[in-house]
Amino acid sequence: MQASAQQAQSCAVLFERFQRERPDRRGEKLVFSGVGERDVYNITAPFQDEGEWVIAGRVEDRSSERSEVMFFVERDGEWVVREGAPVFALQDPFVSFIRGELIFGGVEVYFDGDDPHYVTSWRTVFYRGFRIRDLEPFAKGPLTMKDIRLVELNSGRIGVFTRPMPVGDARAMIGYLEIGELDELTEQAMEKADLLYDQFIKVEWGGGNEAHLLRNGLIGVLGHVARMDEGNIRHYYPMAFAYDPENRTHTPIKLIASRDMFPDGPAKRPDLEDVLFSGGLRRHEDGTATLYTGVSDAEAHRIVIDDPFL
Repeated sequence: MQASAQQAQSCAVLFERFQRERPDRRGEKLVFSGVGERDVYNITAPFQDEGEWVIAGRVEDRSSERSEVMFFVERDGEWVVREGAPVFALQDPFVSFIRGELIFGGVEVYFDGDDPHYVTSWRTVFYRGFRIRDLEPFAKGPLTMKDIRLVELNSGRIGVFTRPMPVGDARAMIGYLEIGELDELTEQAMEKADLLYDQFIKVEWGGGNEAHLLRNGLIGVLGHVARMDEGNIRHYYPMAFAYDPENRTHTPIKLIASRDMFPDGPAKRPDLEDVLFSGGLRRHEDGTATLYTGVSDAEAHRIVIDDPFL
């Protein structure tokens, strides 16, 4: 992918183009057990911890926003709760590896003291450790900022994608900064990130979900772009773009999946039926990649697609 920039296009335009060009691929639901009647969604892609593949997932009752993040391992075709793993009072987990160290995080949500269902604010929090069982908190993002993601660069520095919202009269933008050490990941630094313009039209929004260092030195960003219809009906689409950390330019956003490519299933609420929240991407040597995604805020699925970073 060659880095360039262009004027932002709406979700509707991006979706129309995707519908014309997309390959005929179908996703599958992942089965989780050991969580009672609760849903598991907004998962990470599998990652290695102490010699086995692990998925982190958001676990919550269908009628609530109070979530836990739990870790799962695959046993006989099902993902079961990993014995002895910590549980975090977070939403929307993510992972990356910086200098061999596991960086784990999620969204910490604050509720009104008088109304346990009313969310007053939220922020991204970060943990670090060489194993899941050793994770310790080390950083937090600014209030109301989700979708902060880290990537180790060829130079040894650390790229950081942010997502301030609102930005002027725009609902949200993605930002980028670089730090030398994890200790430099501060609220103040994140608030000063350079903004990536021309990605979203002002009434729409999006964010990065995972960052991959590519062989050519660019950063492949897996993310989501979203819009809202009348009646507050939400539409979330997995997307990808490449970012050049040297000249601070990016390729145009492209959609990589849509809800109708996955099996039918329940939604947390009627306004969330058309929601895919990118969790992670496992790239393969044959030019394909497996996308792991939350579906309708109620399930977790995966799908094999063309590698969006080739």
